[in-house]
Amino acid sequence: MENLTAKKCIPCSIGAPTLEPDEIKEYHKSLQDDWKVIDNKKIEKTYKFKNFKEALDFTNKVGNLAEEEGHHPDIYLSWGKVVLQLWTHKIGGLHQNDFILAAKIDEIER
Repeated sequence: MENLTAKKCIPCSIGAPTLEPDEIKEYHKSLQDDWKVIDNKKIEKTYKFKNFKEALDFTNKVGNLAEEEGHHPDIYLSWGKVVLQLWTHKIGGLHQNDFILAAKIDEIER
């Protein structure tokens, strides 16, 4: 599979097809091991930090990347922890964009 970090998220429209389970498995192999696939509809990862400030700094970096890509995760921020969920809301499931953004998030310096 191609390097996901070399790709750019592309806008998709309502009614675009969601990824099939076999496609999700292939894209999932391209991510770091700690991303979880939830019901073949979302991917999720928990990041741990020493304190709230580090978690907030990471959240802001994710936010900046999301704006650059035009694709936005759901973010849960708490003391020393950030949980990210990705899925394409417009289509109610997973799209290639979710895996592109996940791969790029994993490259953010922490």
